[in-house]
Amino acid sequence: MRLTRINALVVLAAVIVPAVNGCSLHRNPVPLSRITDAEIPGMPHIRAWDIGYQPSFTPQNLHCSDCSFLAISGGGVNGTFGAGFLCGWTEAGNRPKFKLVTGISTGALIAPFVFIGPEYDQTLKLLSTAVATKDVLSVQGILGLFPWPWAESFAEAAPSERLIEQYVDEHLLKAIAAEHAAGRRLYIGTTNLDAERFVAWDMGAIAASGHPDALNIFRKVMLASGSIPGAFPPVYFDVEIDGKTYDEMHVDGGAMTQVFGYGSLPVSDELMAQMLTSENAYTLYAIANGKLATRPRQVPRNTLKIIRRSFSTLMKTHSWGDLYRLYSVAERDNVDFNYVSIPDDYLVAGEQNLGPDELNRLFNVGFEMGKAGQWQKGPPELSVINHH
Repeated sequence: MRLTRINALVVLAAVIVPAVNGCSLHRNPVPLSRITDAEIPGMPHIRAWDIGYQPSFTPQNLHCSDCSFLAISGGGVNGTFGAGFLCGWTEAGNRPKFKLVTGISTGALIAPFVFIGPEYDQTLKLLSTAVATKDVLSVQGILGLFPWPWAESFAEAAPSERLIEQYVDEHLLKAIAAEHAAGRRLYIGTTNLDAERFVAWDMGAIAASGHPDALNIFRKVMLASGSIPGAFPPVYFDVEIDGKTYDEMHVDGGAMTQVFGYGSLPVSDELMAQMLTSENAYTLYAIANGKLATRPRQVPRNTLKIIRRSFSTLMKTHSWGDLYRLYSVAERDNVDFNYVSIPDDYLVAGEQNLGPDELNRLFNVGFEMGKAGQWQKGPPELSVINHH
């Protein structure tokens, strides 16, 4: 699915249209003093807060000859690269059956299909190269420039909702539940905007819950993880505290982090000891759907272009920090670290609304790199970050 990552209108909403209000939308938010106590009704323990996130592995289901973890970043339309890389990796014949898959934003839209396996590669290609902008969003408001005072975003999410409903069905949910029962794990990240905190959702646990609303919750988490604030409306989850119902506002997980792995803290003392002393191979692969090298550019004195450039810079620095964090955790835990990103020499005119030809080109760049296994070892080098 193609989601425009850097949209100047996102920030414009907060900057130019703050108080054409008087018509604010009603909410029933969680009391601030209880914000960490809320649970999805009938589905407790299916998510975790930021540093408390620890995949629900046990020593038994980490016994494997090759425990491979995959982390897929955000990046909007650049997710086409990641989809291509994964399909090329399948072509190479050595793509692992990942023990853990995590996704943020665009990565969240890729992760469930990768988690099941290569049989969904054609779906990945279709979603990343053949889906038009109209299939993802519909702009609302006056001439598409300003939202109505009672709106929450510049675009409506209905097209994205329909697309997710088309590809995320009961069959996929059952397949994910079966893999979860076999000891594999799938997590997707969102941002709880009220709490200003990252939330990791255990998608396998949701799929395996047997709850009548499991498919709806699964789809909503995917939608929320890619809901760029201002461009798309937030996604609301009904939650309970002491039998009382409230709502939580969730947006793009990329608002907090661009990529997350198997945990920022040891999963447990027992597992930590096992990982540090095991003869098994533990490997972390991170796909960064974007360029990591800086690209000097003279920015015109134009509000929208200044906002766009600032936002893209923010996302890039997020990626640097997240990859360094993942590398540090992997080094600590005796885990082999690998990452890949869009090559710096890949250039395209108009980075936001790419046409079919350019999308296929980006997919093929990723495909060839995945087929060749072009991984980088260690964190991004300063020589790459400071590239001119």
